[in-house]
Amino acid sequence: MMDLKAYLEDKRQIINTALKKILNRFTHHDRLIQAMTYSLMAGGKRIRPILCLSAVDAVGGQYTDNIINAACAIEIIHTYSLIHDDLPAMDNDRLRRGKPTCHVQFDEATAILAGDALLTLAFDLLSSAEASKSEPAAKWLRVIHIMTTAAGHKGMIEGQMLDILNEGESVSLDKLKTMHALKTGALIEASVVSGGILGGGNDNQIDALMQYGKNIGLAFQVVDDILNVEGDPLILGKDTGTDAARNKSTYPALMGIEASKRFAAELLNNALQALGHFDKNTIYLREIAAYIISRKK
Repeated sequence: MMDLKAYLEDKRQIINTALKKILNRFTHHDRLIQAMTYSLMAGGKRIRPILCLSAVDAVGGQYTDNIINAACAIEIIHTYSLIHDDLPAMDNDRLRRGKPTCHVQFDEATAILAGDALLTLAFDLLSSAEASKSEPAAKWLRVIHIMTTAAGHKGMIEGQMLDILNEGESVSLDKLKTMHALKTGALIEASVVSGGILGGGNDNQIDALMQYGKNIGLAFQVVDDILNVEGDPLILGKDTGTDAARNKSTYPALMGIEASKRFAAELLNNALQALGHFDKNTIYLREIAAYIISRKK
């Protein structure tokens, strides 16, 4: 039987080691680099890069240094988005991963620039991967396109804009799904699909991974909303009750807690069904999907 905890920790160590190596390329350690390092190495589940590597496993691929760097780029993009989401002009959060947020630890200007620098660093990594000539450029261009779409105005940024616009408003379930599919789901879906592409998956496998990613991406946000209501701040490493305080549109606010939990379970089932045509290599993706809806942080 698979030991999910050991698997996640093993992959987390791979990602953390690679991230440290990337950061060590900087010979200077000025305030900007300190802020980038502070946020990137503050901890975290590393779920998105782990999903990328698990998708490589699912299609029978092998990890290369370039693929590990691509997984790191996903985490770097995610960290940039957290820095900016936490800013006073956005969510105005003061805790992230149990530590002061970047703008609290440093200052707003430094936090903005650190986020900008991380985003561009991610695409530096993705675009330089083909320089080794060990893998086809077309594959990397496809992944870069997927990542830019997920991170940009058709993905996370649009989702964040909708989140801001919807504060204090009563929105429909369909609009809430659309917002969260963009804000949270897009990068999770991109993580899985990119791993499948880089691992050499065929079109049918990539399509299945896309459906899996859509469902667990939305499930992740549903669970986040639930934890903001009934989670333990000490376990979460951030404050709870903030969604209600800002009158934000959430699944518990719209559906109630129990209905939200049933919806998360439905999304999990959809994700698992999407993997039906794969072989046993999807055990990692299946276990991570179950972990996502049962997690406490």
